[in-house]
Amino acid sequence: MRPGDYSDSMPKQPGDAPDVVSIRIEAATEAVWDAVSDLPRMGRYSPENRGGWWIKGVPRATGSWFQGLNRHGLVPWLTHARVIEASRPSVFAFDVLESRARWTYRIVAEQTEDGRPACIVTETREITKRPAWLVRVFSGSGLIGKDRDRLMVSGMQATLDAVKAALETDAPPRQSGSG
Repeated sequence: MRPGDYSDSMPKQPGDAPDVVSIRIEAATEAVWDAVSDLPRMGRYSPENRGGWWIKGVPRATGSWFQGLNRHGLVPWLTHARVIEASRPSVFAFDVLESRARWTYRIVAEQTEDGRPACIVTETREITKRPAWLVRVFSGSGLIGKDRDRLMVSGMQATLDAVKAALETDAPPRQSGSG
C-alpha cells in the first residue's frame, strides 16, 4: 500500500508506512508541547478524542500511563497508553495498548520573518504490533467509522489545525510600526 492510498485497503499493519501530518504554527515550541501533552484539554482539538487523565507515574513524563476517552458518533471507548518519550519542548510520544499504535508529536523550532517564535509540528501514527482480535473486530465493524485509517489521517490534520488556531489566537499581538 502506498502512503495515502486507502481505497479498498486492509487496515494498517505493523511495518506499513506511518501516517504523517505536519503544520507550521506561529507559537513557541514550549506552548505547542504543552498543548499536545495536556490530556484533559486534548478533546478541545481532536475530532475523536474527548480528553484523558493520568493513571500512573508523573504526568507528562516518560514511563507514565494515562487513559484516554474517545468517541465516534454515539460510540465511546477508553484507551490506555504509556508515554515512551517526553522531551519538552521537542517530542511527546506514547503507545496505545489496545490499538498498538504509536502516536508521536515532534516539534521543531523556527522563527517568523520578523523574529517571532514558530515551529513545525509533525504528528505521526504508526502501528507497532498487530492489535488484539477484539480491537480488530471493533475497528472493522464500521461502528467507529468505515475507513479508520483515512479517519485517523483526517483527524490528525483536524487536531493540528485546531492546535494552530488556538495557539495563534492566544499569541500576543504583532508589534506595529515596523517596516
